[in-house]
Amino acid sequence: MTYEYEGKTEKEAIEKAAQELGLERDQFDVEILETQKNSLFKKGFVKIRVHTEGNTPVAEKDYAAEPRAPRSHVANPIPQDEFEQKLIDFVTQVIQKMGYEVKVEIMFREERKIGIKLQSESSSILIGRKGKNLDALQLLMNVYAGHLGREDIRVILDTENYRIRREETLVRLAYTTADKVRSYRKSILLEPMNPFERRLIHTTLNDIPDIETKSEGDGLYKQVRVLYKGVI
Repeated sequence: MTYEYEGKTEKEAIEKAAQELGLERDQFDVEILETQKNSLFKKGFVKIRVHTEGNTPVAEKDYAAEPRAPRSHVANPIPQDEFEQKLIDFVTQVIQKMGYEVKVEIMFREERKIGIKLQSESSSILIGRKGKNLDALQLLMNVYAGHLGREDIRVILDTENYRIRREETLVRLAYTTADKVRSYRKSILLEPMNPFERRLIHTTLNDIPDIETKSEGDGLYKQVRVLYKGVI
């Protein structure tokens, strides 16, 4: 399900969404739709779209008051329970049916998130163009986790540290695009991206006074337009 919220800042909008939906921050994805910085005639705001899986539960617990489990930097790669073993068996079988050999390990564990690492000589194929194959496999993993009764757990799938490398590439792209927009005084429309990638672009450029960003298009993979606003 999707919901839209506004706030003076991204943090305020996200906190409003979490409070009204009764969810912890890790239980939903955030897509930044539009950002407007303060100017002489307009007040700044951030508009977000929140994506949740299934029906939104009624808040019964103050999760914000509970300490969060820190991420284990050196996680035990061996499955620790039946749920983890089923996840590993599932993704292994899917990839093998695709025709590729793979070794699957636990990458990290958090209170409501688990990371799974794929090791394969065919990693480039598993990643796919712009990570779309990896995103599709990750979606399957999360659907399967839901079938196992663990809708509360978000599964993160990675191989060859692609997700980290992709984040670094997008941050560089954001700054380079902002420089071009400032030089040419024209907006630039970036390639289609998933909600997480678009949010990274929005967040990276949010504090630059003369640059504005907004998402355009329909569906999961929208485009970010970077615009020149001039000195405020």
